[in-house]
Amino acid sequence: MIQEEISSLQNPKIKKAVKLADRKERNETHLFLIEGYRELKRAQEGGVCIQTLFVCPPFFLGSNEHALIEAVRKAGAEVIVCKEQVFEKLSYRDRPDGLVAIAVQMQERLSDLAARLAGKKDPFLIVAEAIEKPGNLGTILRSADAAGVDGVIVCDRCTDIYNPNVVRASVGTLFTLPVIEATSAETLAWLQQRKIKVVAATPSAQKEFTASDLTGGVAIAVGTEQLGLTDTWMQAADIQVKIPMHGAADSLNVATATTLLLYEVVRQRGRG
Repeated sequence: MIQEEISSLQNPKIKKAVKLADRKERNETHLFLIEGYRELKRAQEGGVCIQTLFVCPPFFLGSNEHALIEAVRKAGAEVIVCKEQVFEKLSYRDRPDGLVAIAVQMQERLSDLAARLAGKKDPFLIVAEAIEKPGNLGTILRSADAAGVDGVIVCDRCTDIYNPNVVRASVGTLFTLPVIEATSAETLAWLQQRKIKVVAATPSAQKEFTASDLTGGVAIAVGTEQLGLTDTWMQAADIQVKIPMHGAADSLNVATATTLLLYEVVRQRGRG
């Protein structure tokens, strides 16, 4: 049920939520924060378990918030109204829209992805190795959703996929497709067992991405912003591709490069 307004920053429930901005707290509790109407709606539609929803009506930007709040409440979440100064403490946005939730991490595994892909002829995957910046990982998820990718495997993570900035940059698409965390060794063995080609993006490749066969089951592998993919992935790659660079820069931002590669797969599959 909706409670009376919380007006104190010392309230234990507020303190619990604020702590989830810290990665260590998220790892220990297996909880995370979701802020924003679009993000919360996609989480709710994706079946994410939402424990608590903090709301602040003066910050609402539209007229659909009440229907979403009621749907979240009916699914079992506790709904708590906050005073503006309290909500600003919870929010990690410059312009909050009055919705912040505590949710349970999904924590899907490669076995879960295998079940989702059962019977699928040509899986279309992304492998993101050790991406460092939350904004880049979130943008990769957003592009993956747009291109119809079947799943994203985050290997040897640097960035926590439940970082609030990943959720924000993904605009909730973190909840619309499978996102798996695994080691590189586990992932390579899993891909090889299923005969899914690994396509490694690197500026040192001889062949441009538009001239490479990206049909069939493929996993587009991209690496860290500074160093790219490790030798583990480069040596295991079935295909190495490059994006032509005609200016002073020798490479694109990893999220931008990933988006180009994804849409080349879409083009070659005739799904445009």
